[in-house]
Amino acid sequence: MSRIGRKPVAIPKGVTVEIAKNNKITVKGPKGQLTRSFSSTLGIAEENGEIVVTRPTDQRQVRALHGLTRALLQNMVTGVSDGYTKNLELVGVGYRAAMQGNALELSLGFSHPVVINPPDQISFEVDKAGRNISVNGIDKEQVGEVAAKLRALRKPEPYKGKGVRYRGEFVRSKAGKSAKR
Repeated sequence: MSRIGRKPVAIPKGVTVEIAKNNKITVKGPKGQLTRSFSSTLGIAEENGEIVVTRPTDQRQVRALHGLTRALLQNMVTGVSDGYTKNLELVGVGYRAAMQGNALELSLGFSHPVVINPPDQISFEVDKAGRNISVNGIDKEQVGEVAAKLRALRKPEPYKGKGVRYRGEFVRSKAGKSAKR
């Protein structure tokens, strides 16, 4: 049996979980509300302040959904209670970030600034130096996707390491050309 799927999801104070028909689950908390539909083959129930996921059979697909469903439920509960953050940093001369209202304006060495409007339930924060960006939100998938799209605008290049990278990311550098003798 799935080790992850067997663990119950603890519901912290201030978080409410509603389980509707066809396993449509709504999680409400201090940071917001998330709704998601899960496979109807699995059993999802709330018992003693915890969410328990059970599976009816040991078929391969049902086993795969068991751990996945439990992990997604845990992400929803954590998101509405604590939220998620991805930190990015800009490395390179002239690379800067600034806030324009809710939008993020990036100077990444292009002939024009790149302006990015945040999707719903996502917010950006920039430090005073304009080098560090925080992507905040309650949906773990969406936070990761927005951070990946920001990084894709100017990936770190392997020679000087310039570009947008996750904070703490190690970029392997290549040796440059060797001079002719």
